[in-house]
Amino acid sequence: MKAFLLPLLLLGSAACDAQAPAGNAQLQVQRLAAAEAPARPLPALTGRVVDEAGILTAEAEAALTERLAALEKETSDQLVVVTVPSLDGERIEQLGMRLGNGWGIGREDVDNGVLLIVAPAERRARIEVGKGLEGLLTNARAQRIMDEQVVPACRRGQCDRAIADGVAAIAALLRSDSKRPQPRRRAA
Repeated sequence: MKAFLLPLLLLGSAACDAQAPAGNAQLQVQRLAAAEAPARPLPALTGRVVDEAGILTAEAEAALTERLAALEKETSDQLVVVTVPSLDGERIEQLGMRLGNGWGIGREDVDNGVLLIVAPAERRARIEVGKGLEGLLTNARAQRIMDEQVVPACRRGQCDRAIADGVAAIAALLRSDSKRPQPRRRAA
């Protein structure tokens, strides 16, 4: 997974807008404390959908899993959806990097992994992209997917719909690129 990715996104504004920005000294202390805080263990990679926050219905999770398996079969790209109950003070960017690298999302020879991360308690979401897909799933395109697909449905309290719409938009974009190099297929 690449180090420079889509900026942090707010899923809603009510709770976040109420907080006044911290002063420079206070902000630096908060950043230092966050940097020194031990990272919590990664959730287990149990499948293409890891719903640690418990926000998806069983039907939605099954449908997503089926769509993600079909996408991987067709393109070799690995897209994983993960929800976490809390970031526990960790920045979502850091969690995304740890998940992508720790889980090894994407094929090693082309680094074609994508994570859609949702942290409903903090009202945050992020699309994390492997280096092999940076030219296709750019920051601008990921931002558009978040703004047009994920955020509106999350604000309405429809997390199943938000995640399904985000996955559909990401998958459509990944399927649209027939020119990028594909990984070498192993002989069976």
